[in-house]
Amino acid sequence: MSDLVPLVQARCVPRRGSEHRLPAARMRELLPQVPGWDVAEEGRALVREFRFPDYYRTMSFVNALAHMANAEDHHPDLSVHYDRCVVRYSTHDVGGLSENDFICAARASALYPG
Repeated sequence: MSDLVPLVQARCVPRRGSEHRLPAARMRELLPQVPGWDVAEEGRALVREFRFPDYYRTMSFVNALAHMANAEDHHPDLSVHYDRCVVRYSTHDVGGLSENDFICAARASALYPG
């Protein structure tokens, strides 16, 4: 991914192998571009909780997120509740975080009306 393209406009590309796992320094560079997200699990996951006023809006977000994830072929782990959804990205094929996780985090944030 080029640093000239904002994460929200970038597209995911298939990444396999540990050479695509982001080093801590690169994670620190990308994290400010995805406000509200946290690097968790010792750098192996990117997590954010999205809050909503009701179940309908929560599910609307989840459905929009599922559509985006399918289009990017990069799928998060979700924990869905009445008024919130916890989204967790990790690239299993690299054993941690890749640029795809940050791209999808930025795109998920763009779906959030709050």
